[in-house]
Amino acid sequence: MPPSVLAAARMLRDALVGFDAALCSGADCAVVVEELAATEKACAAARALAAVRAGECGTHREKGFADTADWLARATGISMVEARTELDTARALGNMPNTKAALTAGELSLAQAHELAKTEADCPGSEADLLAAAKTGTLKTLKDLGRKRRLGRIDPEDLHRRQHQERSFRHWRNDLGLVAFAGALPPEVGVPFVNRLDAETDRLRRQAKRDGNAEARDAYAADALMKLAAGAGQSKAPRADLVIVCNLRAYRRGHTHPGEPCHIVGGGPIPVSLVHQVAEDAFIKAVLHDGKRIETVVHYGRHISAEVRTALELGPVPDFDGVTCTEANCDRRYHLEWDHVDPSANWGPTSYDNLKPRCYPHHQEKTARDRKAGLLRGRGRGPDPP
Repeated sequence: MPPSVLAAARMLRDALVGFDAALCSGADCAVVVEELAATEKACAAARALAAVRAGECGTHREKGFADTADWLARATGISMVEARTELDTARALGNMPNTKAALTAGELSLAQAHELAKTEADCPGSEADLLAAAKTGTLKTLKDLGRKRRLGRIDPEDLHRRQHQERSFRHWRNDLGLVAFAGALPPEVGVPFVNRLDAETDRLRRQAKRDGNAEARDAYAADALMKLAAGAGQSKAPRADLVIVCNLRAYRRGHTHPGEPCHIVGGGPIPVSLVHQVAEDAFIKAVLHDGKRIETVVHYGRHISAEVRTALELGPVPDFDGVTCTEANCDRRYHLEWDHVDPSANWGPTSYDNLKPRCYPHHQEKTARDRKAGLLRGRGRGPDPP
């Protein structure tokens, strides 16, 4: 029995019972949040490791439970699925000492440790790189990196076959009587679908704002889905429905070699055979490159020239894996806005080098900084630039 751990846990609970956030300053509350977050991670790690040991000793049966996960779920108030994930993660830490040390020190959450363990199991040797990313980035960033590594280990033809086999759609009635649904689509179908849905959602939301209405974005997404299903949504948007990146040599050869990416931006790797299969669809933006320069582009565009927009949306060379908000520690990938680094009101060009992706909050902050710096004086107020 570890009396120091038990005593500390009970003392912390007693202290938290008397905590009133309203009596603290905002700065003090921020410190409390960060310290409790680290403590919570360390507590979760100790709990999961202790649960594994208790299960190995059969203690759960003494408490009337036939399954360790069932006992843990009851003790913690989480679901059976979550309990099994906790136990699996804790067991995997035996082969990942660095991740275990970071977890027990409160530097990682169990969710981050689970992602690390899952990727290390499929891609041995990934722990060091992903651990560094986990300590400095968000869970979403870690999941994106882990998924990219795991998918990269699968033959593209096999991956596409498995994706097709796993496609699904189901629907039910929720507590309020609404029709709810969930599904999974292969990337060549799902990516253009969600891009069209997002474009129509944004259009409806902008119109609602002009009309003085304001609802949650999810509400407009539901309206957009109904319009698209009825064939009433707008068919064109500045962004293409689907962007496929394929190495030129691989496209001509019919398959890839190492270092020759072939994937759907935002959708992961695909076989070259699929590129040929869908190449005639008009809604596709296709990009063929030789690793150094873009060879062929079929595109759409409006305010930003189509060629510039195509290059921007690919993301950094050589991965061409799409874009995220350019601000540090922000990993938003969706609903981004293209910001002029040198504002257009300051005669900044609409060019590849002068456009950066920013999410709406960071775009607003950048605009405020530009205004404070006097860069938003507006064109026509003074002589033209040389």
